[in-house]
Amino acid sequence: MSLARAETRRLYKRRFTKLVLLGVLLVLGATVAGTWFSNEKVTPAQVADAKAQADRDYQTSLQSAQQDQQKCQAAQGTADAANWPPGCEGLYTPQPEDFNYVWYMPASFEFVEEFPDMISVLAVVLAAAAFLIGASFVGAEWNSGGMMNLLLWRPQRLRVLGTKMFVFLGWLISWTVVLTAVWAGVFRVIAETRGSTEKLTSGAWQSIGLMGLRGLGMVVAAGALGFAMASLGRHTGMALGALIGLGALQIGVYVMAQLAGLKYPEAYLAPLWGFAWLYKEFVVQDYNSCDFSTSSGCEYATFTLTWQVAGIGMAIFALLVVGTSMWTMRRRDIT
Repeated sequence: MSLARAETRRLYKRRFTKLVLLGVLLVLGATVAGTWFSNEKVTPAQVADAKAQADRDYQTSLQSAQQDQQKCQAAQGTADAANWPPGCEGLYTPQPEDFNYVWYMPASFEFVEEFPDMISVLAVVLAAAAFLIGASFVGAEWNSGGMMNLLLWRPQRLRVLGTKMFVFLGWLISWTVVLTAVWAGVFRVIAETRGSTEKLTSGAWQSIGLMGLRGLGMVVAAGALGFAMASLGRHTGMALGALIGLGALQIGVYVMAQLAGLKYPEAYLAPLWGFAWLYKEFVVQDYNSCDFSTSSGCEYATFTLTWQVAGIGMAIFALLVVGTSMWTMRRRDIT
């Protein structure tokens, strides 16, 4: 039996792999069920009622604003004038756009607007599962002594570890692609029956497809990191401990950046890099700066973290960890 076939069989037969996949399906199923029952198809009658209600509220608010204006003008020159703005300037005047009829309608799943969030949910869930499965796949081999026995059969360290990793990543890519396709189909059905597929053009599908590819990249990176960290520590717990340690380090860096008065301390948080990668950008504001404008108030300095920068940063980190695991596999004693 070839090494790749043996590793594939071992991966599929592992009980932990099956349990994690079952957990993934349960979480995704709960998300689908929650979306289905919390949305409904909006009828033309409901749209008309919502528009009428929005117009009624606008007219009521407009009348109230006019009465306030009259009271303010009548109070000028009296003791009651202190209760109103000087010269009655700055009193709120409602505008039609303040009463959007959409806010008066029941929740309805708009595919083009809401499905990107569902892609991010799928990517995060699969990335967490990939990290756990990858860490356990190689960590259990080290902990049980299976890696040493395997190297007696195939005394080629890098080939054994590399084959194990590529088999796992190939399996991970296949599962992610299949689940993403099913995910898109399920939410297309939800949009057809409990929402709307308006604006679903070829351009929208292209944008959704590219976001799905970025989600696939995140899942693969998470799986590779889990595998490499567990291989470095020769135990599944090493990967989990390293993940907790990195989380604590992130918090510490964020706090120190704030204390040091550095601009954009949020830019040092890894989850925001993941957000920028999926949604193409993340804008960070420097709340210690204020360029005051009489028309728009404080305008804070901003920094835009783009998906290209986020992707390059995450790829470099993943390659460093994977490369280090391969180097230690070659250099360290196996016993």
